Amino acid sequence: MTNKIELSPDEDHEDFAAIPVPYDERMGKFGLTMAWWALCSAMFWLMVPATLALTLGTKNVLIGLALSTVAFSIINAAITRFSIRTGLSVAQFSQLVFGKVGARLATLIFCATAIYYAVFEGSVIAVAINAYWPGLELKWAYLIVVCYSVPLVFGSVQHFLDKFNGVLLPLYLIGIALAVGMTLSEYGYSDAWLRLGPATGAPENGWWQCFTYFMGVWILMMYTWDFARLGRREDTEYHAKVNFGIVFYGFTFLINAVVGIFIAGTIPLEGGVSEVSAVLGLLKLMGLAGLAFVWVSQTRINTANFYLSSVNMEAFFQSAFGVYLHRMVWTVVVGVIVYFLMLQNVFSFILQALAYQGTFVVAWVAIALVHIYLMRDARDTPATLTDQLGRAPLAENFALGTWLVSSAVGILMLQASAPIAAWSAPITAVVGGVLYALNSRVKSEPAHSVVS
Repeated sequence: MTNKIELSPDEDHEDFAAIPVPYDERMGKFGLTMAWWALCSAMFWLMVPATLALTLGTKNVLIGLALSTVAFSIINAAITRFSIRTGLSVAQFSQLVFGKVGARLATLIFCATAIYYAVFEGSVIAVAINAYWPGLELKWAYLIVVCYSVPLVFGSVQHFLDKFNGVLLPLYLIGIALAVGMTLSEYGYSDAWLRLGPATGAPENGWWQCFTYFMGVWILMMYTWDFARLGRREDTEYHAKVNFGIVFYGFTFLINAVVGIFIAGTIPLEGGVSEVSAVLGLLKLMGLAGLAFVWVSQTRINTANFYLSSVNMEAFFQSAFGVYLHRMVWTVVVGVIVYFLMLQNVFSFILQALAYQGTFVVAWVAIALVHIYLMRDARDTPATLTDQLGRAPLAENFALGTWLVSSAVGILMLQASAPIAAWSAPITAVVGGVLYALNSRVKSEPAHSVVS
């Protein structure tokens, strides 16, 4: 029996939006590493921990991020192994588990979230450009960012993004070192960054608040899924433990956080610490080099945001409306949407929107982990799963209902007081995982395939 999948000549399979990635179309470990590590360089990872340190205390933030590093590493190791084995995308997995309606919802949420992150990170670049060249209006800076970002993701992960981000990664690392070095040179070393926190004292459970806050970025589990499916079987353990595992999250969460908190606690910034004000501080300190650093960091992560939003938009319109267009077209559509969202007051609404969408993502991840555990002995391949995708029902009622109910629980908790809202993400995950596991136990059917 062969694992070769026959592809129709009139269908675009460059990014395998419609079928699992065949084993003979996978990427080498270095190329996939360079493409994936684009996500480690956002200003978000430097400055959000610094912002949290002001309300939770530096010690609590570092403890919370250490726990997040472990949790993300364990969860993504399981996702990576499953994704490499099956070659399924988020959309395809959702179609098998939740049915076609569930797949459409998953791709829509994934696409919208990736677009929001593209708006957020792109706006940071535009603000930096506007600050360095005040004569250039912000709306034109937004347009410049979108116009150069869209063509960057016309190519596939396999054929361009790995090389592009491989070139920029050393520049980001040099920028990090330069930012720390110039901060020390200009202001000297002070341990004030270790003592950031509210005047009334850091809350006792601040570490837990930090941990649950970072559950709001479990969208990275979906990002992992769509990148890991491109990995080769012989590289599975490397990707599970290093590329998508504790090495990546140790750098992305902990090292970036230490740098961000140190810079924020050392460089005096007007208006408090935020992603944008910290960027302005770096520009003040580093000048043109600071602008180059911001451009490198934000452009790298936005290649992933634009790529994944366009892939999932393509999958959504194929499934929901039978519209088949080249991904290049969807990338342009994403660029137009990103630009018009940038023109709004993005920083005032985007985090709230992400919190609500994050509830759906957390529930999805919890159900996916239970399903992966139940299917641990399955022997499905990309070739066999292609046939199953064609036979997927319109809706797997209980699985889809479990996802929606657990998400609704989380959204209701977000409406409550702050202490209750802080538990929204963990409770959502527990409800989704437990309900799905109970249903599978009641059905008590032996697991022979990926379909529940």
